[in-house]
Amino acid sequence: MRILHNHPEVQNALSKSNFLDIFTFDAEAYVKLIHFDADDEITKEGEVPEYLFYLVSGQAKLFITLPNGKRTLIDFFNAPCFIGEMELLAVHTHSRSVQALVPCVCLALSLDGCREQLLSDARFLRTLSTYLGNKNMRNVASLAETKTYPLPNRLASFILLAAPNGHYREMHGNAAEYLGVTYRHLLYVLADFVKKGYLGKSSSGYTILNKEALIKLTQAMHTGLSVSSLFANMDTKE
Repeated sequence: MRILHNHPEVQNALSKSNFLDIFTFDAEAYVKLIHFDADDEITKEGEVPEYLFYLVSGQAKLFITLPNGKRTLIDFFNAPCFIGEMELLAVHTHSRSVQALVPCVCLALSLDGCREQLLSDARFLRTLSTYLGNKNMRNVASLAETKTYPLPNRLASFILLAAPNGHYREMHGNAAEYLGVTYRHLLYVLADFVKKGYLGKSSSGYTILNKEALIKLTQAMHTGLSVSSLFANMDTKE
């Protein structure tokens, strides 16, 4: 992890994003830029959050620990998106575990410095409401897909999410729970993907050999919103 403050790279990230337009107050005074390496934890489960993050580039995944102690994969985040908004709104008092899937760059707002300004900023709250509404629509669409479409379609979509660099190495248990299928069923479809030439088996996972075939299976579902599209039509003006 590398933290930058009052650095040209911070200004560059701000100028290339719409981040400062989300607020009516001078948010720049509270901003840091944080680089995370792949597999770094952006937020750690159970900790009181220090920042509201805005993922500028990269991809991350969300885990929770169930009452039985089992750690479960819940969701994927693609830039641009917020991380920690539910803790800011006190829906959760402590952070969930968010882990960088690839190298990630985040703009981080210090909550100690501007929590009250955030919670009283009408422009920011309207932006956040739009974001959460779109996120909920995506989750509903994802649930519909889980109930409607066969595993090959859903697994193809999952692999594309989990392997942005073309190498799939998600633990089978995590994938099976995320997709709502048995471990055995998951391995059967993975083996079929290898047989068809979609994937190649390696010592540390699988390599995507036919991305077009996986995309075709994913597009057949015709539903859902990617996290990366959540800000596409966002109105940040008052």
